[in-house]
Amino acid sequence: MKITRSSWPILIVSGQFNAQNDEGFRLRQLTTELEEIQHCKVIPSFSYEDGYEVFRSRSDFGCIVVDWDIPEENPEEKMTADTFVILMRKRHKGVPILLLTGRLGIEKIPVEILKDVNGCLWKTADTISFLAGRIEIHLLEYVKKVYPSFFGTLVKYANEYKYAWHTPGHMGGEGFLRSPAGVALYKFYGENVFRSDLSVSVPELGSLLEHSGVVGDAEKNSARVFGADHTYYVLNGTSNVNQIIWRSQLVRDDIAFVDRNCHKSLNYAMVITDAFPVYIIPRRNKRGIIGPVRLSEFSPESIRKKISEDKLIPEDLKANPVKMSALTNSTYDGVCYNVVNIKKQLEKSVENLHFDEAWYAYARFHPIYKNHYGMTEDELDENHPPIFCSHSTHKLLTAFSQASMLHIKNGGKVKINHDEFNESYMMHGSTSPQYSMIASLDVATRMMEDNGEIMMNDIIVDAIHLRKKIVAIEKDLKKKNKDDWFFGMWQPKKVKVKGKLMPFEDVDAEFLASNQEPWVFTSRDNWHGFEDMEKNYAMLDPIKLTFTTPGINDKGKMDSEGIPASVVTNYLIDKGVVCEKTDYYSFLLLNSLGTTEAKQGTLLSAMLSFKELYDKNAPLSQMFPDLVHEYPDEYKGVGLKAHCNDIHRYFKEHRILEKMQEAFQVIPDQAMKPSEAYHQVVRKNVEFVELDEMMGRTPAVMMVPYPPGIPIMMGGEMMNEKAGPISEYLQLRQDFENIFPGYESEIHGVERTERDGKKFFRTLCVKK
Repeated sequence: MKITRSSWPILIVSGQFNAQNDEGFRLRQLTTELEEIQHCKVIPSFSYEDGYEVFRSRSDFGCIVVDWDIPEENPEEKMTADTFVILMRKRHKGVPILLLTGRLGIEKIPVEILKDVNGCLWKTADTISFLAGRIEIHLLEYVKKVYPSFFGTLVKYANEYKYAWHTPGHMGGEGFLRSPAGVALYKFYGENVFRSDLSVSVPELGSLLEHSGVVGDAEKNSARVFGADHTYYVLNGTSNVNQIIWRSQLVRDDIAFVDRNCHKSLNYAMVITDAFPVYIIPRRNKRGIIGPVRLSEFSPESIRKKISEDKLIPEDLKANPVKMSALTNSTYDGVCYNVVNIKKQLEKSVENLHFDEAWYAYARFHPIYKNHYGMTEDELDENHPPIFCSHSTHKLLTAFSQASMLHIKNGGKVKINHDEFNESYMMHGSTSPQYSMIASLDVATRMMEDNGEIMMNDIIVDAIHLRKKIVAIEKDLKKKNKDDWFFGMWQPKKVKVKGKLMPFEDVDAEFLASNQEPWVFTSRDNWHGFEDMEKNYAMLDPIKLTFTTPGINDKGKMDSEGIPASVVTNYLIDKGVVCEKTDYYSFLLLNSLGTTEAKQGTLLSAMLSFKELYDKNAPLSQMFPDLVHEYPDEYKGVGLKAHCNDIHRYFKEHRILEKMQEAFQVIPDQAMKPSEAYHQVVRKNVEFVELDEMMGRTPAVMMVPYPPGIPIMMGGEMMNEKAGPISEYLQLRQDFENIFPGYESEIHGVERTERDGKKFFRTLCVKK
């Protein structure tokens, strides 16, 4: 394995670098020896405090050398040597730390510090070349261990420069060099990308489909780190993870108990498996934010009642066990379920439990999420079913796009058989896996194993600081003018600290990051807006940041003026800030491992800029020139404030949020299973039907409006009188797009056709 020493710099912390004495002279000699003879890179730091800040800012140090004997009289030194070592070791448990001290200095080093370091270097007794050699040895040994098993083997193979006579056709990148376009691609990505893009013909890298060799080792290691009994690497997205899980456990006419707030891949899983879906409906607050399903819905009585009332399931099948229960954890807005309490409630009612944790792969690595994730460690009861978890490791951890993990925890009695399960895996897995994606999963695992809790704590604290900053800005503005406004945060208003309630923004960020209680929903403190909240059942994820816009309060009362969130997020996009999700009066940002203070600063600057432009009713042509250019009749000469209030009045007059609530509380009558509806599509027994003509018809495909991004109707459900609220809501969306062109939102399953200058929704329905 090729190791470039200069890629892993050495941090030397000492206040003696510029000292005109023997220690200063030898330190400068040591730096020269390391850089010119050993070809290493040295980064000097002149104090412990400065050294720690440098250490915090990067993770590429190959070795840390700490001068233990910085004089106590140094006025610039605010941190002690032992504190410095403890903080560094807490932050990174693997990097070698060497103490630079005199012969008598070791007597003053506490035992706990000696346990945390990898060795001592004598300042004056040993030669400069010997000291440099000792440092280099520690650096090289450490860097070898940085590479986890699969990634290390991949790097080693790529660095052997073998002549490839196998696929892929570019053969290590050489194929791209035959064409200018290929050369451009080659130069953009770099040679290593292509030399590590290998074929299954390489036996050293094992088999992903057989889970053998270093691939199997990497998966087993991920299972250990993520708390699973089995872990599988899936390279075509978490949508495919969901398909593998369901195909492995369900067959035709099995019964599935499904969260209506689920990703469309789970709905497609019902199509593929030909199962009967029985739905559970999540709560919603007055702002339209999706909350938790009621815990009572998981009771044996509730499940049996829903099945008995289902008109599609044949009577002779209603006594069959529920094969699978699927729940989204966490939701888009960061609502996380207490898995332990759900398992207790389920008893023996469900044979398999599936948590779609696509946006939540990090939960195991910070104590604030204790008991609120699928692979949580609790006492295994004999009645507990096997648990399956889908992780989009690429979403909020650090894998490449589409690189995901499938985790399984065995039940109390039922154990998942690998050979049986792998049949489903092979059905959906490619025989030409992308090895760089596997490596990214291997590395993502090592990162969380090495210092996952530290990284997670950093981003949780950063998110809390941003939350507090938003509240502080709003309070400061209102202090100067009670009628002023700013954006808000969906979060607790007050927090109990040592028995005393304090405003959220006044509570120490570290306290909020280390205590779960402030984030747990209660019925007593209903800041979240979900009625009848069960005790210790759901919590808010601190890193999922839901910003609220003026226009509606927590009780659902709409003001005379308001700012629709879509206008704000369109402006933010122009300022380089891309949001994850936009609702009517809220928008979501994710404070992930890649979030920096610069990103936060840019966000705050853009939000303050929007406020300034809104307050002075700046012309839309200044903010959204493309929108005004495309639709001059509607928007020319209109100001931002007026524009926001025009949209707000439409929402208010037409009770858009209430209509959405009513629509999503309905589970329409089923004319056929989702699978049969899809069969009608394949048989070409479908036709487009416009919304105005859809009453009495059966859509063959699911319709998924964004917001909120969940099915309003599934294929096979009837647009009848019961589904009237759904028809009304879709009609409102259609009318809105005609009144406010340029604000067309995504609705999966709905096509738009134009006639006489107007847009009409239509969808594929089963032919009469």
